[in-house]
Amino acid sequence: MPLDELTFFLEKHEAEVVEEFRKQVVVSNHDQFRGMIHLNGQAMYRLVVGYLDERISREDIKHLAYKVAHERNQAEINIGDFVYNVCLGRQLLCDLLQKGPFSPSTLVPAMIKINECFDHFLVHAVSRYTSLRESDLEEKKLFIERSHKDRLTILGQMAASFVHEFRNPLTSIIGFSRLLKEDYPSLPYVDIIENELYQLNYRVSQFLLVSKKGEVYKTKERFQMQGLFEEILAFLYPNIVDVNANMTCNIDPAFILDGYKDEIKQVFINIISNALDALQKKVGDKEVVIEAFQKADVAVIRIANNGAPIPVDLLPVIFEPFFTTKELGTGIGLYVCKEIIEKHGGTITCESTEERTVFSMEFLL
Repeated sequence: MPLDELTFFLEKHEAEVVEEFRKQVVVSNHDQFRGMIHLNGQAMYRLVVGYLDERISREDIKHLAYKVAHERNQAEINIGDFVYNVCLGRQLLCDLLQKGPFSPSTLVPAMIKINECFDHFLVHAVSRYTSLRESDLEEKKLFIERSHKDRLTILGQMAASFVHEFRNPLTSIIGFSRLLKEDYPSLPYVDIIENELYQLNYRVSQFLLVSKKGEVYKTKERFQMQGLFEEILAFLYPNIVDVNANMTCNIDPAFILDGYKDEIKQVFINIISNALDALQKKVGDKEVVIEAFQKADVAVIRIANNGAPIPVDLLPVIFEPFFTTKELGTGIGLYVCKEIIEKHGGTITCESTEERTVFSMEFLL
């Protein structure tokens, strides 16, 4: 039986195939284009018939595929549902032909062309859908980056103004607390006052680091890592006692780093402070382990704790600006850490399991 009779047969049964497609098709209740799905199915059916008798070109298939891909992207549906619906349409059409009065010599070439038509449609539709999704995601990413940039600019301006107004009286108070300690070494609470002032000075410096007014610490120097961590642990001693944490340090005495010492110091203070926060509500042994060593031409620092793990879905965003899980957190601590480490040509990563959370920093020597 010639091909024109086969296409006539398909045209004759169009309504029943489209109706069966409408009954079986997967449609989301939230799909704003759900009324178009069976119409697109009908258009695809007519494309196939036209492709069989060569009235329809591949460009026509591509045109419909792009239209449907645009609708599927705007509807934000599962692409799997779309592929299922296309395969459903193909199956219904093939089932119809197999029930028809056609010889294998007529049916086989027709089935090849039908599959070819559907394959071209799927390739163009999925490719276009993927491209549109990637474009939308990139646009959203740029919007978020611009928002973060604007917020950081404002924060930087506020930080510069705040630090200028706050630093002078704070420096005076720190100076007078030292004099008070020298004149009255046995005076109660002077050590506590001094430590709290240093903590406050650290927080102020952290905000200043996001300012675009320039570097806070401009002098690079070579410093011993063991001595740096001794300073940090002395500074954080009240917090360590409050949490009742066991501190373990495995630091190579020969480990020397070249960089902005006070900035690197702030990174380690921030990460250890976060570790102590994670241990606050832990029952049982509370441990913070600090490792610093050189491996070939790479300097490695790891700070681990056995506190509550960071949720897997949050790990990719913990270094983003303004991200925080703390009720009164600023969301700039780990962001500043990442900025400082990268400024020194290094990398910082985090791994977190039920057993422990590890922040790893690496620098090329």
